[in-house]
Amino acid sequence: MGGKYHHGNLRDELVRVSLDLIAERGVAGFSVAEVARRAKVSPGAPYRHFPERESLLAAVAATVACQLADEVRAAVEREDDPAGALAAAAGAYTAYLIRRRAGMNLIYAEGLHGPGYTELHENTRTLTDHFLVLCLRLCDSPQEALELMEQLFTQAHGYGMFWLDGVFVKHGYTPELVVAKSVAAARVMIEGHRATTGPG
Repeated sequence: MGGKYHHGNLRDELVRVSLDLIAERGVAGFSVAEVARRAKVSPGAPYRHFPERESLLAAVAATVACQLADEVRAAVEREDDPAGALAAAAGAYTAYLIRRRAGMNLIYAEGLHGPGYTELHENTRTLTDHFLVLCLRLCDSPQEALELMEQLFTQAHGYGMFWLDGVFVKHGYTPELVVAKSVAAARVMIEGHRATTGPG
């Protein structure tokens, strides 16, 4: 079993397999033993790279935060105005959550807040900074921007989870329709926020 991967390749493969497992079973269905089985390595092999379950999960969460940041950046670049860009960013989050079954629920999972998870913290900061910079362009104060960002993450995650939990599936919604609804809801939220915090 040991000849298939060399140096950092096994580490990368374990993260990739973990992402696929989470996409299939959700965070609750994640286990190191199943990751090892799917990667075709011994049950103890992952622990040579990750001392405990949380270390592997933190590496996966860091990858999720990085991929999300990339998708948010790409969505934002296609929009001309700050409000449209911010709504598109929310839609990108919903789309990723539906596809990977992972988002803030994994990034902020229990046990992943320790100082040893530097990569996760840095990637999470990059992701939230994308949202925060856009929010700051539409708000009068940093506190208002943080509040708007929290609201947008909450609604974007909620739309994704309603699809994953089968609520929207029962209505016949496709993932594309759910993403479109998330973007539309984000626009309403942003415009409502601007109306209450604007001049006068």
